[in-house]
Amino acid sequence: SDGHPFTAEDFRYWWEDVANDKDLAPFGPPPFMKVDGRLPEFTVVDATTVRFGWHAANPLFLPALAAARDPYIYRPAHYLKQFHAKYAGREAMEEEAKRRRLRSWAALHNNRDNLYDLDNPDLPTLNPWLNTVRPPAQQFVFVRNPYFHRVDPEGRQLPYIDRVLMGIADGKLIPAKAGAGELDLQARNLFMTHIPFLRQAGGGQRFHTGLWQESLGSHIALYPNLNVADPVWRALFRDVRVRRALSLAIDRDEINQVVFFGLGVPAQNTVIEASSLFRPAYRDAWAAFDPAQANALLDDAGLGRRDRDGVRLLPDGRRAEIVVETAGEETEQVDVLELIHDSWLDIGIKIHTRPSQREVFRNRIFAGETQMSVWSGVENGIPSPDMDPAEFAPTLQEQYQWPKWGQYRETVGAAGEPIDMPAAAALFNLYQDWKRGGDPAARRVIWERMLAIHADELFTIGVVCCTKQPIVIANGLANVPRKALWAWDPGAHFGLYLPDTFFWADPAKRK
Repeated sequence: SDGHPFTAEDFRYWWEDVANDKDLAPFGPPPFMKVDGRLPEFTVVDATTVRFGWHAANPLFLPALAAARDPYIYRPAHYLKQFHAKYAGREAMEEEAKRRRLRSWAALHNNRDNLYDLDNPDLPTLNPWLNTVRPPAQQFVFVRNPYFHRVDPEGRQLPYIDRVLMGIADGKLIPAKAGAGELDLQARNLFMTHIPFLRQAGGGQRFHTGLWQESLGSHIALYPNLNVADPVWRALFRDVRVRRALSLAIDRDEINQVVFFGLGVPAQNTVIEASSLFRPAYRDAWAAFDPAQANALLDDAGLGRRDRDGVRLLPDGRRAEIVVETAGEETEQVDVLELIHDSWLDIGIKIHTRPSQREVFRNRIFAGETQMSVWSGVENGIPSPDMDPAEFAPTLQEQYQWPKWGQYRETVGAAGEPIDMPAAAALFNLYQDWKRGGDPAARRVIWERMLAIHADELFTIGVVCCTKQPIVIANGLANVPRKALWAWDPGAHFGLYLPDTFFWADPAKRK
């Protein structure tokens, strides 16, 4: 975006001076760059060509480059070298970091290097628009990149829209702002409960509301923390009878009708019908509303005693009370939990809802302080056999059902806990087999085995899938689909539909 050539040096800088610098990347290059724990051989072929060569097939590399979140295996070297100890001198960079109240030269470099968030207006980008406002701010102004590399079929440089304004507001105010016609394109913080209001407010005069098909494995899912610090609850959550009982005590049909207007599908947290891997048995496993069977399973699991209020007693005498934590961002989650509260109380399990800010919410889960959390389900509910099944195995700390196992894998054993549950270990081993296998048929078999284990074990508990995402689209904003798939990965939400090709039908509307 600053007119400097984009060359092999930008890839070399990332590989040698960022990804393999112990100060900037203590755990080394990201996992998708490794095969059997081994890194590739990197070669600069010429000014515009680089080569990564592995000793065996790497099924993660190309999908990672095409993922919703760009892994940025390049960096604007000409800009970032001024903040790197290797090029600008360690002593000078440590002094500069101290002046900016940062803990080290690496923190300074990372502060300047954030291609994903674009919170540094000085950082050159390949994106269609570049941010011009430094945070903190209530509004960010993005202007077109004069050196953007894409053109339309007629040879006109993209993007069509010159300026994009992104405002920061309380999520609870977003529906009202959308209904008042203040927003030109909005999806975040709009839920199905807002559809009647939006359609009445829009009236077809200022905007229209599209309903895009959601691709999550479950719109809302419950995550019992198998790594919770409380030893009693840890043992109970690891008992499949308890997880199955909790699932059987959810009236998904009622939730679908009351919260989602009957437009969703009662389901576990798994692949949806649009996936070639879908099987009804995965979706329906332990998903029927059957309080009698749920009660029997809990009795068999050693929770047969109850107090005078009908709440079951734990082996140590405490009441069976579960605190379900939320990030406090979606009213739908609260509505769903209220309905689950009543049906779980009928089987002797009492739940309490605890909202918090997202960072606190996540950190409590990672530390093992959270018993159970509620979040959206599997991100990619429409996979094919050649897509990465990492979501279904303990691979990331951000997997709220087993955060410490994921952390252990991410840090190569430096943090977290080793997997000590046979079914979870089997999933991880199958995932390793998938990464090593080059045969599409073999990968399908591995996927199916992983999905079958998930359906049987219920590491997460789904509620309803295939709901609709309301999309407010200003009248006159062209090239935005009225009906489409709403997915983060694959899809990048609006990204799949090329926002750089959106335009105002009436030039006077341009902002």
